[in-house]
Amino acid sequence: MLATLVVLVAAAYVVFALVRGTPGATFVPAARAHAFPGEPRALAWPAHGEAAVGVEGVGLLGAHGSGRATPIASVAKVMTAYLVLRRHPLRRGASGPQITVRPVDVAVYRADRAAGQSVVAVRAGERLTERQALEGLLLPSGNNLATLLARWDAGSQGAFVGKMNALARALGLAHTHYADASGASAGTVSDAEDQVRLAMLALGVPIFRQIVATAQVTLPVAGRQYNVDGLLGRDGIIGIKTGSTSQAGGCFVFAARKLVAGRSVTVVGAVLHQVATRAQPSILGVVFRASTTLLAGAHREVARLTAVRRGATLAHVMTPWGARVAVKAASSVSFLGWPELPSHTVFGTRYPLTVPIKAGQTIGTAFVSAGEQRAQVRLVAARAVAGPSFSWRLTHP
Repeated sequence: MLATLVVLVAAAYVVFALVRGTPGATFVPAARAHAFPGEPRALAWPAHGEAAVGVEGVGLLGAHGSGRATPIASVAKVMTAYLVLRRHPLRRGASGPQITVRPVDVAVYRADRAAGQSVVAVRAGERLTERQALEGLLLPSGNNLATLLARWDAGSQGAFVGKMNALARALGLAHTHYADASGASAGTVSDAEDQVRLAMLALGVPIFRQIVATAQVTLPVAGRQYNVDGLLGRDGIIGIKTGSTSQAGGCFVFAARKLVAGRSVTVVGAVLHQVATRAQPSILGVVFRASTTLLAGAHREVARLTAVRRGATLAHVMTPWGARVAVKAASSVSFLGWPELPSHTVFGTRYPLTVPIKAGQTIGTAFVSAGEQRAQVRLVAARAVAGPSFSWRLTHP
């Protein structure tokens, strides 16, 4: 009787071991972060002041100098235009609403001209479209038009400047503070890195990008006006803004196109607080030379690099019974970048992983990033994963 009971219990256990569910497999990712290989080349940073350079859609390539806030002169008008366009969007090619020039705007023009500032002539009763006002702001760099736009948007320059600073905080521009809309005040300060980040955002607005790439415009009263950006059209430069005062020195935020592996990319840089020399008494001449030198080095550094190669092992599938199978990338991923740019991988899989798994079966997805770039790649099992053996089932209740 006892022997029969033992046999029955043993038989029941064997049946249980054979019919019970197979334990799931575990997904074990490999390294989740790495940097592109190679030694970065030293960029030709200016000897004085500060500078930064990056690639639109990728991120910051590098920065140099103190990183402290410094006066930025008319470079401040990038934020003025960006804020106006956020609050009063224009389609590419559109003119927008009309702004009537009031006697107070004429008084501002005369006062700014008397102070030796850059101005655009206006007349009481003149009507400027929003686009024309922005063109006069960004090309000949009319300080009086910065005040006019501030008044039109917010009622006063003070109220508009408050909005400029609120937006700077919201964008994380920690070293940026505005005291006026034109940059004439030495209290309007920033650093090169903040200005590169802001420029990339502004260039994402099509009408802004179109205006700063324009060589000349004709305004109702002022007539033909030329872009102060003397490098426009050279070395691939497509804008964006110059600035110069005795406190700020020469400042230039620039954008330039470059072909990388057949794709057009935009390099964005900022060079601030350049000073005149005996050899080059023009501070804009100094900042232009420093910018083109920096740009040439940045162009050489940017390339299309492989973040993930097809067939690369990105993870493993492991089972409680000792199976270990590589999980590989089904395709390659490449990004724009440079040596030491970090690349990150995050995995998405279905849990638990059920066994058996066929060779080539999709296990999940790898989400790969480098800077602001994103891609995803399918993950597949390198070979089949079989279920546990009969002996393992019996010995692992």
